[in-house]
Amino acid sequence: MNYQETTAWMFKQLPMYQLQGASAYKKDLTNTHLLINHLGNPHTNLKCIHVAGTNGKGSTSHMLASILSEAGYKTGLYTSPHLKDYRERIKIIGPDTSGEITEEFVCEFINSNKAFFESNDISFFEMSVGLAFDYFAKEKVDIAIIEVGMGGRLDATNIITPLVSVITNIGFDHVQFLGNTIESIAFEKAGIIKAEIPVVIGEYTPETKAVFETKAKETNSEIYFASDLITVNLPSDLIGDYQKHNKKTVLQTIKVLNEQTDFNISKNHIESGLLNVVQNTRLLGRWQQLGIAPKIICDTAHNKNGLEIVLNQIKNEKFEQLHIVLGVVNDKDLDEVLPLFPKNAIYYFCKPNIPRGLDALALKEKAAQHDLKGPILHSVTEAYKKAKESAGSNDFIYVGGSTFVVAEIL
Repeated sequence: MNYQETTAWMFKQLPMYQLQGASAYKKDLTNTHLLINHLGNPHTNLKCIHVAGTNGKGSTSHMLASILSEAGYKTGLYTSPHLKDYRERIKIIGPDTSGEITEEFVCEFINSNKAFFESNDISFFEMSVGLAFDYFAKEKVDIAIIEVGMGGRLDATNIITPLVSVITNIGFDHVQFLGNTIESIAFEKAGIIKAEIPVVIGEYTPETKAVFETKAKETNSEIYFASDLITVNLPSDLIGDYQKHNKKTVLQTIKVLNEQTDFNISKNHIESGLLNVVQNTRLLGRWQQLGIAPKIICDTAHNKNGLEIVLNQIKNEKFEQLHIVLGVVNDKDLDEVLPLFPKNAIYYFCKPNIPRGLDALALKEKAAQHDLKGPILHSVTEAYKKAKESAGSNDFIYVGGSTFVVAEIL
């Protein structure tokens, strides 16, 4: 199979949570251990940072990778989901070798192990984790940043013993899998805390702090609450308001690396790394500006916590009329997120082009209950086009509601 055929097989034949929802979720790590043993346990040859959390995992992971690459380290970066191309999930960022995993490596890995995947019901995410570990080990990266897919305790990435664990924050997301209380979700995220491995917590509440402290005590792990310890707010090319929390988490993580490992990252490396995240890592979709007159911003925020910050940032923008291209997936709690959106905007309702996309008519009808009004368009592309045609030069266009909406217009 060529690359297109290989990725098509991965997406269509095997469960993929982002597309299919609950049917792709596995509640233990049996298959992951089976797969990783089959591959020769490549993860044991890696030095890692493990990153979990409800929001900010991707930004935090990319900031860390950018800083480490500026310090001269060949850095593996595994994140999910991708926006345009599967290879965005697996990258090496470094002074000499930077870029996404090659199409050839993906094809060879899948084709060589396809029979094993099929006979053992290996999921899309499990094979992706195996591919990342295999690639990073063979490329002999100095360090790998590994982002959790969902949760933590039962996530396929949770077979590593990292140098430091990172939990960005806790919010209500994927409650059908992680629990419907803040404490239960925090418990799942805290599952990445390992015995005697330091853990950095980004944001916390009294409820989540108690969960994290209990787990850290059980594992004899040093725990650092970055929001209490870090006051420096260095500039970054990631300009969303929510990045100020992520930067504190990153700075505390780098401090732990410098103090407790043989990594040596200077202030200059940190400053240049934060200023060049997009250039170094090619991160997309985080308060990304697509146009000037009208100003057009897209952002992958898709749950209450993330959308609150993004929509508050929009309030601080100057414009004559606000236009919002909005699409969501069908398991989104609309009664939780729709009240966050401004009533004085013109909405362009659309359906992301994935099986889990919510029908645009259903979204429009639900939005009307919250006094959000606008036309239905047949696709994200048409909605984006209509918004640009309708907007004046002094207006503001926001595109979001789902990672997949952003992916379609980039």
